[in-house]
Amino acid sequence: MNDPAQSPDEVFDVVDASDRVIGRATRSEVHARGLLHRAVHILWVRADGQVCLQRRSHAKDSCPGLLSSSCAGHLDAGEAYDAAARRELAEELGIRTESGQLHDLESVPAHVDLGHEFVRVYLLKGDHTARPSPSEVDSLLWRTPAEVDAWMHREPTAFSTSLIHLLARPGIRKALGLPPSVEG
Repeated sequence: MNDPAQSPDEVFDVVDASDRVIGRATRSEVHARGLLHRAVHILWVRADGQVCLQRRSHAKDSCPGLLSSSCAGHLDAGEAYDAAARRELAEELGIRTESGQLHDLESVPAHVDLGHEFVRVYLLKGDHTARPSPSEVDSLLWRTPAEVDAWMHREPTAFSTSLIHLLARPGIRKALGLPPSVEG
């Protein structure tokens, strides 16, 4: 694959069950062996209350063509969560943010539905001009959080497992104005 944003030779920090760095490995090794590593997800909500969903590029190595959070990505080796969130927004959506524009919502423990990633979830509020990277993003869709929630329950196969997992979390649901999740 020629996409530098998803090179199998990218190097990630490998972490233990407490999210402490214990080594480094390439993207391909981390994913092949199911090693714990780190990622960020950003949920972007416009002033009109609609949340941005990203349809992932069909060239992506995980969840190609599925709907996901507004922006997401791995931390590079040695990178802090906040820096990775700002970098990913710039790379994927062409949105440059200042420190303090992203609100840290929740730290989510590693889980198989998250690709063995510890995830820090951020909220970006307001109207911004997006310039999506075609190698990362197929398209952007806007829906109210309630519409996303209903759609996800009707057609879960249209969504990435990571977004389904994240939108079931009480703190994230509350930040988006959604009622508590009902387990069925």
